[in-house]
Amino acid sequence: MPHAVMWKLLTAAQLRDKAQAGAVVVLPVASMEQHGPHLPVGVDTILCEGVCQAAAEAVAADVPVVVAPTLWCGMAEHHMAFGGTFTFDIPTYQAVLLSLLGSIQRHGFKRVLIVNGHGGNIAALAAFLPDLARQTGLALRVTTYFEQAKAALAEVLEDQESVHHACEAETSMMMVLAPDTVRRDKLPEAHGPPRLTLQPAGVARYRSFRDFSPSGVVGDARRSNAQKGEKLVTACRNGIAAVLRDPQTWS
Repeated sequence: MPHAVMWKLLTAAQLRDKAQAGAVVVLPVASMEQHGPHLPVGVDTILCEGVCQAAAEAVAADVPVVVAPTLWCGMAEHHMAFGGTFTFDIPTYQAVLLSLLGSIQRHGFKRVLIVNGHGGNIAALAAFLPDLARQTGLALRVTTYFEQAKAALAEVLEDQESVHHACEAETSMMMVLAPDTVRRDKLPEAHGPPRLTLQPAGVARYRSFRDFSPSGVVGDARRSNAQKGEKLVTACRNGIAAVLRDPQTWS
């Protein structure tokens, strides 16, 4: 039977015991945003929490760990034009993260691994990290789950090397973690540019996803299948499990 690792399923007494045992808290952070014509808006939240749970269960016999409730809203202004999307502004996102981490710290936990599941959060999390660590006093680490599995993902995928958006990778993983939510009848429409269009070096601008992908997809979901999804989920699980097991993560 898997070790109990999900914060939301434990009692307060069990969580006090986890803190006393020095457990690492895994905090999944994700998004609620459009994912093309074929996937639900909760993709990033579903996949991030699923990967975090699987990784925590994989190490729980050796590493005390608990997976906090997933923060399902993030930085998603670039998807708002499609509908179905929630987004924070920068001050709100930082304040919410600080409140969540403050609660974790007040319960006696010392180490937190924030695991991100949405590309739009990466820059904000990197910018927030020094202040969040200083203000909470936690040993705080941040990663993005698919960045920890890049080499393994590239070996499985046909048309891309890593995760894009509502693509071969995310769709295949959803076929494993939430198969009933995938609109297979919409897969013929589920394709877009092969990658995000790069901007000139040193020149920044805001662009809505709708500007370069009318479908809301980057990549080609028509290449998706559950067999790929199993391999991709396993690779992502193993990547986060390796971070949790590595003593250098906390050194």
